[in-house]
Parts: sequence; C-alpha cells; structure tokens
Amino acid sequence: MSSGAPPPQPPPYRPYRQARAATPHARAISCVRFSPCGRLLATASLDGTVALLSPSSLAAIATLRGHTHGVSDLSWSTDSFYLCSASDDRTLRIWDIRSVLSGPKPADPAVDRCIRVLKGHTNFVFSANFNPQTSSQVASGGFDCTVRIWDVKTGRCTRAIDAHSDPVTSVHFIRDGSIIVSGSHDGSCKIWDAGTGACLKTVIDDKKPSVSCSMFSPNGKFILLATLDDSLKLCNYATGKFLKVYSGHANKVYCIQSAFSVTNGKYIVSGSEDNCVYIWDLQGKNILQKMEGHTDAVISVSCHPTENKIASGSLDNDKTVRLWVQDG
Repeated sequence: MSSGAPPPQPPPYRPYRQARAATPHARAISCVRFSPCGRLLATASLDGTVALLSPSSLAAIATLRGHTHGVSDLSWSTDSFYLCSASDDRTLRIWDIRSVLSGPKPADPAVDRCIRVLKGHTNFVFSANFNPQTSSQVASGGFDCTVRIWDVKTGRCTRAIDAHSDPVTSVHFIRDGSIIVSGSHDGSCKIWDAGTGACLKTVIDDKKPSVSCSMFSPNGKFILLATLDDSLKLCNYATGKFLKVYSGHANKVYCIQSAFSVTNGKYIVSGSEDNCVYIWDLQGKNILQKMEGHTDAVISVSCHPTENKIASGSLDNDKTVRLWVQDG
C-alpha cells in the first residue's frame, strides 16, 4: 500500500479564444514579447521597427525606429526598463522604456529611446537575450556563427565566441545568468559559461535537422529545443536525455520561437507553418488546442507573465499580432 495523498491534478484545460488582432507594422511580424512586468507587448518586424503595444487592447503606445533592416528578435531586461533588439543591419539596439511605462499613453513619438547601438557582428544578428540577473549584460547570436556577450553600459563586446559552423538561431540565459544555451543551423545545441565563454556541454550535434530555437525552462532544469523536422523536444541538459517530444505542428522552414506557459497549468506553446498556434500539455505531450485565425505562418508566440494570455505574430501575407485569452 502506498501512503500519502495522490499527486495534485492539473487544473482542467480552458480553451483560449482570439480577443484582439492588430497590424502595427508594414511587414511580417518576426517577434512578440510581453514585458516581464506584464504592462507592455513588444513586437518586431521585417520593416525595421519595434512597436510597444497595450497587452489588453493591442493599441500602439510607441514605435522604436533606428534599425535600417529587419528586426528578428527582442529581449526585455528583467525589470522591464530596457528592451534589446537584434537586426539584419548587423547591430543590436538597447532602448530605454522607463518613460513609456511611467508616462502618458501613447508615448511622445519624438523621443529617441535608443541608448546604445551594439556593433561587432559581421552578419545578420538573429537572436538576443538579456541576462536575467542584470540589465548590463546581453548575449547575441548571428549569421556570422558567433555568440557574443555585451556590456550594455559601455556598448562593448566583452566576448566573441566562435560557437557554431552555421548561423546561430538562438541564445538564451539560464535564470541565474551563469550559462547560455545556443542553437544553430549546424544541427547542434551547446551550453556556454557566461563568464569565461567556455563550451561546457554539447547537448546535441546531429548535423541535421537544424536547431531552430533553444531555451531554458523557467525553473532552469530543462532545455526546450525546436528542430526543423516538425518537432519540439524537452531535454534534461544535465544528463543529455530527451524527456518529451511535442509534435503535430508544421515546422520545416522558419525559426519559430516557442514558449512555456505557466500561469494556469504547464503548457508548451508554439507557432506553426500551417498558420496556427499550438498548445501542448507539458507532461502529457498531447495537443490541447490548435488555434486558427492567422493567414500566414506564425513564427513567434509569447505568454503573459501573470495572466492567461498568449500573443502571436505572423508573416507577410498576414502581418497581424493576435491576442488569445482564456475565459472564466
């Protein structure tokens, strides 16, 4: 006879529905990111702009201009004061968002909020991530196959790592800021010491398929990997063992940014090349919902930090940002 109470059951799944749609950009939406404070939704586009939207109405609050080519990725500092953007113009930009959070809405369009331009990559910058422990450090990955670590205060690259043999598709700090995971079109996923730049572990090195996205779980124990064979994998990076595979969506072409949803149950959320947003049960691996509405591939999703909300962004035949909510 086993003793003790049965394990707690997850809350019953409540479906999401589309609540809002907006078109804040003239071109494809490449990235959507809720701020950690939950008060802003940042979106990036191939038109070279970054927009700050209301997370409830999707009304435009501010537009950040300065990049000369498309923007591929965004990252917030943990305090939500700063936003980093990665662009095909080979630069990263750091934007000061404090006056947007505290000031009138919409914000003054004449204010230039860019406080740093980080230069050093020799090709497109595809990924960026703030160190969760400090707004003075950013990691980036690019088509020059390097992972770079930057001092935001000085704007200097403090470390350039020849990380991969093909473009770097993603960089992501663990929650204590000590290590970075990177993924690449070369089919590998690697762990780096954020202080020394040393490669601590190669999680996978399969040549094919490409690793299109890699990120640590919120608790720092797992890595979620997307590969261009229509699959997402959850890995215990300490042991190198793959624990779960999530499938059913379409992903063979684009680097689709997935997300963990932890506000009501534990889910994996991802866009898809069939124009839908998919939600899986993290433990059970089963698809809980397939959300339809977009008219082109969905390559970025973001989960609100405290509310049961998901944002999604789609490519040029759609150009919309959509907000999905749970009722009840």
